[in-house]
Amino acid sequence: MRKFIFHLFLFSGLWAYAQVPTVATDSIATNTVEVPSNPFNTGFYPISFFDADLRYIIKYNNYEGIRLGFGGVTNDKLSEKYNLGGYIAYGFKDKEFKYSLGGGARLTETNNTWFNLYYKKDIQEIGSYLQLTDQLIYSVFEPRLVNITQFYKHKTWQGNLQQKWGGKVLSEFRLSHSSIYPIGNYQFVNNETLYTSYKVAEVTASVRISPKTNSIVTEDGNIEYYDGLPNISAQVTQGVKGIFDSNFDYTKLGIKLDYFLKRNDLSSTKILLDGYLAFGDVPLTHLYHAYPNNPTKDEILQRFSVAGLRSFETMYFGEFFSERLATFQIKHSLRRFNISRRIQPELVLISRHAIGDLSDTQKHLGVDFDTLDHFYSESGIELNKLIFGFGLSFAYRYGFYNLPDFEDNVSFKFTFSLKF
Repeated sequence: MRKFIFHLFLFSGLWAYAQVPTVATDSIATNTVEVPSNPFNTGFYPISFFDADLRYIIKYNNYEGIRLGFGGVTNDKLSEKYNLGGYIAYGFKDKEFKYSLGGGARLTETNNTWFNLYYKKDIQEIGSYLQLTDQLIYSVFEPRLVNITQFYKHKTWQGNLQQKWGGKVLSEFRLSHSSIYPIGNYQFVNNETLYTSYKVAEVTASVRISPKTNSIVTEDGNIEYYDGLPNISAQVTQGVKGIFDSNFDYTKLGIKLDYFLKRNDLSSTKILLDGYLAFGDVPLTHLYHAYPNNPTKDEILQRFSVAGLRSFETMYFGEFFSERLATFQIKHSLRRFNISRRIQPELVLISRHAIGDLSDTQKHLGVDFDTLDHFYSESGIELNKLIFGFGLSFAYRYGFYNLPDFEDNVSFKFTFSLKF
């Protein structure tokens, strides 16, 4: 029955967006397109020879509380071949400074090839898997960060090589070495050794392919225009034991397909399909979660917060971890309601599903969690852009992981769309 429901959502979604031809947008981005100068579009605010990165100014999460910072990178006014960059931030709840410092050198202009070397002392969410090339695409607002509760501290040296091929392909090759300090009581048992902290050395290759995405690149960042074909991101990471006392050998693989279709009737459908695999001696900090976004509180209104862009709204933080994980999400946006010039809300229908596995939970001590051996399913609606970019989100959890109390399966949050 669960499989039937899953496939029903899948094929009904595919049927829905197949009925109406998509808008032809091959000519959206041309050499005559005016480059937007608004810093909220690019993510950088130029101050003479320095581009301040707006992402570092203010953030909030449950571990750091309010996090204030400043950072950025030098621009071509200082040098066209070299740059210096970094940031400094302070969390008012944990009362600790975080920082990064480094620089880069342009090796070729043809593919905009840069070699960068950085040192970073910061925190990172447990179970998060970052596609390196996706980080090159700027997003001014990351709503899920507000609710994250589980982090680890790290001190990392990294060197990377970044390239852009013809505006359609982004690639990055990275070497890194990190000292990891879990926050809390987590311990990792490996080969009869108990680790409360550890070191990892990683080699990572990442690529992002946008076959027909029209884009323009400015000094301040990258701006994209979608035309329907999927963006494909793939990444492989190899952990190597014995490099500067690194402790583990492991391999991690990830692939993501991001498919956006816009139709003549001004409705649109977005499909996200991703899969991840890890094998070897992988601690919990470096495994996978399915982007949970439900605070671990009893009442619905206590969990009222901001909804994420690709997260599972009814899945509680720290509830599931996996070494094999696949997720499927579909969001169908109806044509916006033209109530007035300023009020044009948008109704979005959403269905999300995930399945995963973790072979040996006994190696991970001090943290209680479950595994996604069966389909996890939630569906819901969003009514976005009601006023000043704010809207509402509702989601319900059903299927195998449905909880006994009704209200524990419900997520009620607000949404926020920032667009300039």
